[in-house]
Amino acid sequence: MMRRGLLIILSSPSGAGKSTLAKRLRAWDGDIRFSVSATTRAPREGEVNGKDYHFIDEADFKTMVNQGDMLEHAHVFGNFYGSPKGAVEEAINAGADVLFDIDWQGAQQIANSPLAPHVLSIFLLPPSIIELRRRLESRGQDSADTIDKRMTKSWDEISHWGAYDYVLVNDDLDETEARLKTILTAERLRRTQQPGLSDLVRKLQAEFEVGE
Repeated sequence: MMRRGLLIILSSPSGAGKSTLAKRLRAWDGDIRFSVSATTRAPREGEVNGKDYHFIDEADFKTMVNQGDMLEHAHVFGNFYGSPKGAVEEAINAGADVLFDIDWQGAQQIANSPLAPHVLSIFLLPPSIIELRRRLESRGQDSADTIDKRMTKSWDEISHWGAYDYVLVNDDLDETEARLKTILTAERLRRTQQPGLSDLVRKLQAEFEVGE
């Protein structure tokens, strides 16, 4: 029986391993699609429309929001960002999982959307705040001031851990990856993800009636 796809939401404070684990999940199963966000900001050099982002103007973005065509959206640093519903709905109806790398606010909006029955939300925690800072510093991508801002923001992000279906402590990357795969494998078998079950049960019931 063909299954229905999942909306897989991965959230974490910066430095907890979210992006790395998202890449590992997609390498493990190439059929997992990454949700391509829409944005009103201008494309940066090298970015491709439809691959990196769907670049649209502000009027069209607001129209999509008003018509309920965005699963989630936010206004960040003067620009709008959001997840178009149509492409996601089409993917999960075709049996493909869609991966979202979003914060707790976006996760909350999707959890309150019509596609909520197909949401799998996972929050990643660091083993300690000291380790979280160490990981941010070891990346060598941010200034000390930026790291301080990320650390300050992490407290707010961590405070929303209770809104997620699963919470994993990423103390070992390989073990966390294995736990993620186990969760995903089990959730794909959830009753709501198997639309053909009702027909199968009716068929089995009919067979009982014939036997009588």
